[in-house]
Amino acid sequence: MASFNRVILVGNLTRDPQVRYTTGGTAVSEIGLAVNRQWFDKQSNQKREETTFVDVTLWGRQAEVAGEYLSKGRPVLIEGRLQLDQWEDKQSGEKRSKLRVVGETMQLLGGRGEGGGGGAGGGGRPAGSQRSQGGGSSAHSSRDDDMPPSPVDSFYDSGPEDDVPF
Repeated sequence: MASFNRVILVGNLTRDPQVRYTTGGTAVSEIGLAVNRQWFDKQSNQKREETTFVDVTLWGRQAEVAGEYLSKGRPVLIEGRLQLDQWEDKQSGEKRSKLRVVGETMQLLGGRGEGGGGGAGGGGRPAGSQRSQGGGSSAHSSRDDDMPPSPVDSFYDSGPEDDVPF
């Protein structure tokens, strides 16, 4: 029988990431992610919300980028796999276990002003910019109106693709 272990999470950081290094020089960062779920409860006729807290481990360059650009409250998308950690409690002697996510890819979300920090990550285009399909002008869906456009945005706002000289 085939197996598949893939997790996709979008949430906000619960604390600032701290990057450490293994004895071999590999960066590792433990981050906490708060993932919210909203629904309407028909019995109580109220909007309800629950928050799930997930521990995520990032390795290598992903860990370094998290330490440089992420801060508490910042939205992020993580793709990875579940890993079960098991240990014996030193005080009680009980066997303990915990599920965590080992992040394999990370995408910074939101604009530069959201949740502190700055920069764009992983996707090639700055957060909040969107290139139009089939010509026309670009739409900026999540950019704050008071933020000036970056030089990269002006590249994507250059008009129809037919005007490219090459």
